[in-house]
Amino acid sequence: MPRFNVAQLFEDKQSNLSLTWEAGKDGGDRYLDAEAVARSTQGMIGHLNFIHPNWIQVLSETEAKYLNTLGAESLAQSMQQIAQSDLLCIIVAGGGSVPDSIRALADATRTPLFCSPYSSLEVIWTLRPYLGRVLAPSCSRHGVLLDVLGMGVMITGESSVGKSELALELVSRGHGLVADDVVELYRIAPETLEGCCPPILRDFLEVRGLGMLNIRTIFGETAVRRKKNMKLIVHLQKPSSVDFNTMERLPINDVTESVLDVNIRKVIIPVAAGRNLAVLVEAAVRNYVLQLRGIDSAQEFFARHQQEMENGQNRQKQENEL
Repeated sequence: MPRFNVAQLFEDKQSNLSLTWEAGKDGGDRYLDAEAVARSTQGMIGHLNFIHPNWIQVLSETEAKYLNTLGAESLAQSMQQIAQSDLLCIIVAGGGSVPDSIRALADATRTPLFCSPYSSLEVIWTLRPYLGRVLAPSCSRHGVLLDVLGMGVMITGESSVGKSELALELVSRGHGLVADDVVELYRIAPETLEGCCPPILRDFLEVRGLGMLNIRTIFGETAVRRKKNMKLIVHLQKPSSVDFNTMERLPINDVTESVLDVNIRKVIIPVAAGRNLAVLVEAAVRNYVLQLRGIDSAQEFFARHQQEMENGQNRQKQENEL
């Protein structure tokens, strides 16, 4: 299950937000997982809120001034409300001074307290997508993920079917490599899967007979991508496992594959000698882009065919009447 702790958050975003750890330094082992977020009604991150507390409470100058105006009884009650919430950490933004009540609360409850010179809005904007990604459902798939004509395309198939060779051909035609062999997928939105490469395999493509190729070194910086949203699956099918004579030449229904409960369009391409797979993949991407825009070549052909049949029947009817 996806999870992270406060120490990991601080390490990952320390340089981006110039974070300093002011108090509650023994609370770095506090963690948050996707199941806890799903069960709770708390917000992930936001400005200091007593009524609907966030997992990460952010204090700007406005909240700090508000706390300083509270009387002793009201302040104690407010601090008790924060302490009783499922608080992960507190961030004081804007480079302002930390209110004494917040510092005391952090030390008493072992709650990590960070400070950042950046504005509260910038802190929230930076951390919100980070939190969404580290807690996103994820899985690993075998295949090659590429950026083809601006669309994330994952090439799948049995071992030795030619996935890496096809990827190399597509890269040589100007497209970009994201990941080879192992593709890490994250569901970052209800209908969005983001694919990336494990750090150890980044930039490398394994081709039988050639070994490991560093695509960045061979083809340049523009030949690789750090991540890409996967929109299309191209499955390569060996000739031994398919009878070309029985394949549906004009499929009516679209084929999809469910990955992390997201339906991804799937195209099955038979592999045979003499077939230019790179051109077929590019054509599949262009065709899918047109379908997303409401232009379906197959339906257009079927409509034209139906219209021609109706015209023929009308002509036949007129000839019979004469």
